Amino acid sequence: MIEALTITQKRKDKEKRMMKKENCLFCKIANGEIPSHTLYEDEYFRAILDVNPATKGHTLLLSKDHFQDLFDLDRRIEKKILPLAKVLGEYLKQSLDCNGIHLVQNNGKAAGQTVFHFHMHLIPRYEGDEEMITWNPKPVDEEELADVLKKIKEVKNIGQEPRR
Repeated sequence: MIEALTITQKRKDKEKRMMKKENCLFCKIANGEIPSHTLYEDEYFRAILDVNPATKGHTLLLSKDHFQDLFDLDRRIEKKILPLAKVLGEYLKQSLDCNGIHLVQNNGKAAGQTVFHFHMHLIPRYEGDEEMITWNPKPVDEEELADVLKKIKEVKNIGQEPRR
């Protein structure tokens, strides 16, 4: 019975993603309906040059299936995304002679996500280019750190599967 429910849920999840594909710009690009400057493609992903790049070689790694963000991904994509980003980053470093690579993946509007289709930015960094990804570090006292740690650990033990 549990297996049947799991299969039914997976089918519903896939149907949900398929419905979203109709109106999703990144689904259309990832699945070849809209032309792009494609660096890489397989059955799960398409990597394209960003048409509004932060730096020369700025690449978007797009999932072909529609997932809103990191927290919506299924396991097969989770297992493949970082190894693929590493390989693509190595190619960018070798071919463009950049000094580093930013991997950027925003989740939610408050985090800067503007297209609600899972994607990762690979942004080549060059000595002397414009500073882009920054934050203003602020000191915090031990009591506040302890309180934050307690709140996080109360939700679930780190290292175990999170609630979904």
